[in-house]
Amino acid sequence: MKRSRKALLWIAAVPFMVLVIAVVVIATYDWNRIKPGINDKVSQAIGRPFAIQGDLSVAWRREPTEGGLSALVPWPEFVARDIRVANPDWAKQPQFAQLDAVRFRLAPLPLLAHRIVIPSLQLEHPVVDAERDAKGRASWDFALPQSSEPSTWQLDLRAIGFDRGLITVDDAASRVKLKLTVEPLQEAIPFDQIMAQQTSDAREQAGRSAGSAAKKALTNTKEKEEDKLDSAASATSYLFAWQADGSYQGTPLKGSGKIGGVIALQEASRPFPVQADVHIGDSHIALAGTLTDPVHLGALDLKLWFSGSSMAKLYPITGLTLPDTPPYATEGRLKAELHRNSSHFSYRDFHGRVGGSDLAGSLDFTTGGDRPKLSGKLRSQLLQFADLAPLIGADSNAEKQQRGDATPQPADKLLPVEPFRTERWKTMDADVSFAGARIVRGKDLPIDSLNTHLLLDNGVLRLDPLNFGMAGGTVNSTIQLDGSQAAMRGALKLNARRLKLKQLFPTVDVMNTSFGEINGDASLAARGNSVAALLGSADGELKLLMNDGAISKNLLETAGLNVGNIVIGKLFGDKVVKINCAAADLGANNGLFNTRLFVFDTEDAVINIDGTVNFANEQMNLDVKPHTKGFRVFSLRSPLYVKGTLKNPDVGVQTGPLLLRGGGALALGVLAAPAAALLPLVAMSHQEAPNTCTTVLEQMRAPAKVAAPVKSKKA
Repeated sequence: MKRSRKALLWIAAVPFMVLVIAVVVIATYDWNRIKPGINDKVSQAIGRPFAIQGDLSVAWRREPTEGGLSALVPWPEFVARDIRVANPDWAKQPQFAQLDAVRFRLAPLPLLAHRIVIPSLQLEHPVVDAERDAKGRASWDFALPQSSEPSTWQLDLRAIGFDRGLITVDDAASRVKLKLTVEPLQEAIPFDQIMAQQTSDAREQAGRSAGSAAKKALTNTKEKEEDKLDSAASATSYLFAWQADGSYQGTPLKGSGKIGGVIALQEASRPFPVQADVHIGDSHIALAGTLTDPVHLGALDLKLWFSGSSMAKLYPITGLTLPDTPPYATEGRLKAELHRNSSHFSYRDFHGRVGGSDLAGSLDFTTGGDRPKLSGKLRSQLLQFADLAPLIGADSNAEKQQRGDATPQPADKLLPVEPFRTERWKTMDADVSFAGARIVRGKDLPIDSLNTHLLLDNGVLRLDPLNFGMAGGTVNSTIQLDGSQAAMRGALKLNARRLKLKQLFPTVDVMNTSFGEINGDASLAARGNSVAALLGSADGELKLLMNDGAISKNLLETAGLNVGNIVIGKLFGDKVVKINCAAADLGANNGLFNTRLFVFDTEDAVINIDGTVNFANEQMNLDVKPHTKGFRVFSLRSPLYVKGTLKNPDVGVQTGPLLLRGGGALALGVLAAPAAALLPLVAMSHQEAPNTCTTVLEQMRAPAKVAAPVKSKKA
């Protein structure tokens, strides 16, 4: 029995001794012996040299967060030091990545089910050199082996942590050169504190970019309760600061910000805090918020600020086709759902300033279709008319230079020559509506409202409709510009109805009791890539009718009608002249506008204007013939000529005899067909008093009456 007991004890002790020996061997094993095998396997897997040049060690300890049997089993913690990943042969730098150490713990029991569970992977002092050449070859593209059958092993990496690091980017394809450094903060900074500081800094920058009014507009707007970021974000802290320096497409780039310390890859609800303040040229982008579910490119939730000299400069940064604008600043909330094949960005309830105008609304940007698409609604309570000038290149050369346009306006040209950026129209589609409650051009020419619906589809831009509420009436139009063709095709249809003169010119006393109105139609087709080119090739017609109004040199100066104020000044001086009817019917052929009918019927005279205006070369050739009525004294009865250019008109008195007195009736009864064409515009008028243009146009339709010769007293 004694021998049997000993034998049984030895048999029972063998498994325990094997386990003890295994533990001792594993605990004392020199793991550096397997480095050559690991280096070789990884190098084959990624298609370039990989090496663990330092020690490879394993420490064993139980996991305090585990329970049950898992709490009894020790977990190995692997530490690999001095890791190098080489760049491909074509790269400028030899190393793609270098790390002082990589640490991770491995759950042993899930290995039995072919699951590799790593709660956290810690990267110590990573240094990364990312390059892409002009051929599109990128150092971050690895030649991973392809397998037709899925692997039986599953990787469960739950978080990535890091400390200080350095990342350099040299991307020849995108023309990006960047050096990014990451350093740990001395102490964690709460999320709310960073958000408040970034809000203050971004609003100060808005004041520098777009003026004190922009800063005031952002500061005075209270944040809605539903626009505040999630409470989960408020519980996070920032642990690292980063600095970036370099260039983007040749433009200097400088930025800074803060981030969290651990990226949760499997916990989609755990936010990773991010904050950035970046200057690219004179464009400023700032953000503060969170990134969640980064392994699946999940979602962004940020407060976002933009400011700069022109929104068009955001195109190379964001890919958004935006118009040329005056200096601007906006603030809003960006929410994004990021996916590999498509993403959706929503810039919600933003507000700000563009030039002297306020701007607010919500925009959505979606990728994944044939082209990205921008959609949304914008609004403005007070829109300065001058802020629309950059849209067509009508701002000054100094303003063009500030917003980065390289096409200065020639000193002798009035029509804008700056080309539209039609190549950008093909990169995205758009469906955006805009409503302006009030538009102001100076102090004396208010426009009640503006509403438009912008549609951009594969390079074809439509404003349908483009409507103004003006002086108690309406201006309705549609514009189409086909930027998909080398020479852009344009089409305009416009009608102006019942514009009340006393509302259009409220500061002119003679208008206060006027029942006069303006009605008009325009239909033009053109080709060309600028306003000058479009008008210089226009075909179509323009008709305008005004009754019971007034005109003066100063009034036309206010309206910006350069030629008109010179002509009226020579005819009447500075006084205000009442107009019974003004009628115009112009025909256009390849940019040459011909006056089929152009007449002013005033109390003292009838003024006929004949000739052409050539918008292709901006040359004018007009005759202005005043005819006095009856025996009223009229200081100038000689015809005028209008020559020169639209920018520098030459107005003078034609040499020759004075026109006969009493020529008013003769002047009216000469143009029957054009007069008949304008009669429908009279029917559009709704007035309390009779429309004087009815009488004038009827007189024009009547046969011309030749005055009988005056007999001398001697005869």
